[in-house]
Amino acid sequence: MKKLTSIAGAAVAAVIALAVSACSGSAAATGAGGQETTELRYQGSANNVTLAELAQDLGFLGDVRLRWVGNTTSGPQDIQSAATGQTDVGGAFAGAVVKLIEAGAPVKAVVNYYGEDEKTFTGYYVRDDSPIRSARDLIGKKVAVNTLGAHHEAVIDTWLEKNGLTPEEIEQVQLVVLPPNDTEEAIRRGQVDAGSLGGVLQDNAVAAGGLRSLFSDYSLFGAFAGGQYVFRSDFIAQNPETVRAFTTGVAKAIEWERTTPREQVIERFTQIIEKRNRGESTKNLKYWQSVGVPNAGIIGDADFARWDRWLHESGIVNGPIAPSKYYTNEFNELATAQPAAKG
Repeated sequence: MKKLTSIAGAAVAAVIALAVSACSGSAAATGAGGQETTELRYQGSANNVTLAELAQDLGFLGDVRLRWVGNTTSGPQDIQSAATGQTDVGGAFAGAVVKLIEAGAPVKAVVNYYGEDEKTFTGYYVRDDSPIRSARDLIGKKVAVNTLGAHHEAVIDTWLEKNGLTPEEIEQVQLVVLPPNDTEEAIRRGQVDAGSLGGVLQDNAVAAGGLRSLFSDYSLFGAFAGGQYVFRSDFIAQNPETVRAFTTGVAKAIEWERTTPREQVIERFTQIIEKRNRGESTKNLKYWQSVGVPNAGIIGDADFARWDRWLHESGIVNGPIAPSKYYTNEFNELATAQPAAKG
């Protein structure tokens, strides 16, 4: 049960907080006079454009408007904020969604919002001169991740296990939590032995040279959806059309990114960041490659079942998981036009 305290503790804390904030969360769920709210509180990501933000800019959300309340520090933090009523919607790694729901939080996933493909993936890097060449070489070493109990931990543990390490040996690989923007420098300075890099941060680091990839999540699994946007169940019940507008808007934004020339996508991202005037940089947008999310964000059982073994070995679940209880595609209008992904 690797890191069981840190993994389960956050989920339990969120459920406790949910009970405390239930009244305030419900009050914020509907607009005046019992009408559906058309404003969604959310957390963004510095120097990046989320699919929800893109959907709004493209007019795909209709009358629904986003209200930025700050930037998230991690996926688990983002969905915990949604579960406790601090925000209305949040997104995280599928395993973190399972963890929160299994701990008792009444949330439901409605659309995939990030994923990995041959152009967009997360790599796990060491310095060029590092003696680390294999999974076994990581025993006793430090690996930087953005948070515990989420995508990077699940991928690293799965890779170590597939390369022959025992649970006891995997325990000896120390995961160190670092902000993604600090990971590259920590690797180069030798503060950690390895670290996870994704998106423009990875491309920027590779372009600078001096780092070597051990493996990637794409090399481990192929193309896959990694995480989902979730809403509280009470919010969904009180605001089904708002949830439908958001979910379908995100699905349309995924397809827009997938079918629009890369240069135009980057130009749109640049305009969005500059318009919102948050003192951000757009220099890394040139490294954007693809949306990474397959199939209009339609969720399938495989998006959760993929992590079944890790969920059990981490102590997050005990018996068989039932993926269908974690998600719904009913609010994604593009789901009626194509089936859920099989892989």
